[in-house]
Amino acid sequence: MTYKIRLENGIRVVGEEIPSLRSVSIGIWIGTGSRYETPHNNGISHFLEHMFFKGTKRYSAREIAEMFDGIGGQVNAFTAKEYTCFYAKVLDEHFDVAVETLADMLQNSTFHPDEMEKEKRVVIEEIRMYEDTPDELVMDVLAEGVYGSHPLGYTILGLEDNLRSFSKDDVLEYVQNHYQPDNIVVSIAGNVKQAQAVETIERLFGGLGENNNRRIEVVRPGFQNRLCVRRKDIEQVHLCLASDGLEAGSEDLYALVLLNNALGNSSSSRLFQEIREDRGMAYSVFSFHSAYLDSGMFGIYAGTSPEHVSDVVQLIYDICDDTAEKGLTESELKKGKEQVKGSMMLSLESTSSRMSRLGKNELVLGRDVTLDETIAGINAVTLEDIKRVAKRILNQPFAIAAVGPVEEADFTSFMKS
Repeated sequence: MTYKIRLENGIRVVGEEIPSLRSVSIGIWIGTGSRYETPHNNGISHFLEHMFFKGTKRYSAREIAEMFDGIGGQVNAFTAKEYTCFYAKVLDEHFDVAVETLADMLQNSTFHPDEMEKEKRVVIEEIRMYEDTPDELVMDVLAEGVYGSHPLGYTILGLEDNLRSFSKDDVLEYVQNHYQPDNIVVSIAGNVKQAQAVETIERLFGGLGENNNRRIEVVRPGFQNRLCVRRKDIEQVHLCLASDGLEAGSEDLYALVLLNNALGNSSSSRLFQEIREDRGMAYSVFSFHSAYLDSGMFGIYAGTSPEHVSDVVQLIYDICDDTAEKGLTESELKKGKEQVKGSMMLSLESTSSRMSRLGKNELVLGRDVTLDETIAGINAVTLEDIKRVAKRILNQPFAIAAVGPVEEADFTSFMKS
């Protein structure tokens, strides 16, 4: 049974009672991320994610870690382009302790200058580690090329110079502007009754400050089919091709999910079978789709040796062109529906997955998308729907990003206007 309650201060609480389990997962979702930053404070959302773990008026950073270790629980956080999430998974008997600790972190962190300086060094090392991970770096190169100066093109980790400049006042101002009650969703899934869950959240978060009525204007990005190459002396070339995708909540997302599955999101997909299995030109090759509030990006990744770059890019174009022209087969559509439904239902055997689904849907869409609704949406997709979406997504000029021992001249022949 799922539920949704809005506290008097505007915080939304969504949850699902699962009495057959002994665990409970809690997520505090905030509608802020790198999309809501500026060139001067890019990286502050992610830096704040770190700083909330670095000590409160009540607990030190070590004591926060020991708190969760002492109850056999897990606690962590992540930052994305449009939201930040702090989450914990514990035994049901430790629900109150976990929520109390998360509430203390988010409302009473001290942001001590010494801790800030130490954590700046930690995040800078994370940025440098990311620079040495080319299959992840190419995603940032792609986003920057596609979205240019729009905030969706910003890196989530931020820039070293920005990190070094952040002061306590900068951090407090950002919290005041973004960590407001009407911008927060608390999601809970597991063996906790609704009454207990709501009472606990009300007690611990009900006094969170008033909304400041400040609205961050969100501007829809344009999509640019640019070529962006970052030369690195490494063994492989890491490639990404992308086209303009669909926004969260689009009626065509179910069709795109099935198209993506058949094209490159499974081991039996067209890209995987043709490029890896039949030709042995890549170890990793896959397609993906990122849906944002008002836009989206469909992409294809491949890691290959320099001598195979042109062949791999040409194969991607050929497979996409064929799929846009002919769509999928009845067999692919039937198999894809079962794969997607099976994967989704298996993932929802975890309280963490259920918590994430509830929290993200409420924050992004403003409502719960039930399992029955999702399955019905998948089952309703037809071959005609797939072909229509394929033409829209795959007939566009692609943006191309590459990281490795290559030059822009290696790709110019593939750029289409």
